[in-house]
Amino acid sequence: MNNRHLTLALAASLASTLALSAIPASAQDANMEKCYGVALKGLNDCKAGKHDCAHMSKVNYDKASFKLVPAGTCTKLRTPKGHGSLTPA
Repeated sequence: MNNRHLTLALAASLASTLALSAIPASAQDANMEKCYGVALKGLNDCKAGKHDCAHMSKVNYDKASFKLVPAGTCTKLRTPKGHGSLTPA
């Protein structure tokens, strides 16, 4: 795994979180989409596969776990295991 890719993924995730903290929840829901395969271990947003709660994924880039991202950006996100997906694997 390339440390540069991991650093960029973490930085993008943090930047998204900080940017969205200033937006009201109702606006967040309308401008967000579920992106599968991009969440790092323990940083998924909700139910996936064998668990029902956020922050419970056991592996990085689990194709069954999603992370909420700004609408229109999911398939552009690139990880060491490929691009994000709008559907679970």
